[in-house]
Amino acid sequence: MRLLECVAGHEHGAPAKQLARETGLALPTAYHLLRTLVHEGYLRRDKGLFFLGEAAERLGSSGAREKRRSTMVDALASWRDAIGVPVYYAVYRDGEIEVMCVSDTPGNPAVEEWADFRETGHAHAIGQCLLSQLDEEARRDHLDRYPVQAITPYTVRDSHTLLRRLERTRRMEPVTERQEYALGTVCAAVPITIGTTAATMAISLPAHQADRLPAAARQLQDEIGRLLGSLALSISI
Repeated sequence: MRLLECVAGHEHGAPAKQLARETGLALPTAYHLLRTLVHEGYLRRDKGLFFLGEAAERLGSSGAREKRRSTMVDALASWRDAIGVPVYYAVYRDGEIEVMCVSDTPGNPAVEEWADFRETGHAHAIGQCLLSQLDEEARRDHLDRYPVQAITPYTVRDSHTLLRRLERTRRMEPVTERQEYALGTVCAAVPITIGTTAATMAISLPAHQADRLPAAARQLQDEIGRLLGSLALSISI
């Protein structure tokens, strides 16, 4: 690890003798470790100088991903506490709805995934919000793979009705649904589009608190707006 850290500090590479001296390793030990690290792909050697290899760079990108995820988790927890609701983060990736992170508390629990979120995008605010950000072809492709089905008495009844609803959704407008996915629960989802990634932050409330939903959704939208710059790189954790 000391050798890796030392090599990382030399953008233009460094020879074995210099690395041994700077890490305090005996030269034979340094040569042995350097050969092993090159063999494993953590370092590469070019004209007698050692540089970080692809395996070490993958370690670095993994650490960056964890840092971005931590940023997102902290943001969701902050909004959860400020608004007093569970907060969800989801993306549409490779034709699938993926709920990436959920932040809730025992007093304000998240909605139980009793029916696969990926297959029931037509029924919940997260899915409807993500689908509203897609073009017509992508929407129809999704609904061909995951047909509309009534899972509560309030669920949209057919794909034609759903598509008309999605077409009427104004750009960047929060999407709400009331008991379409789970009886006793209302939800709102705020669209986020960065580059080609369709994403959303969402909240849920018990149905008897439905009158809180519009104000809570606006508060979430305001919070996202304030932090969107710092979250831009975290959008695809």
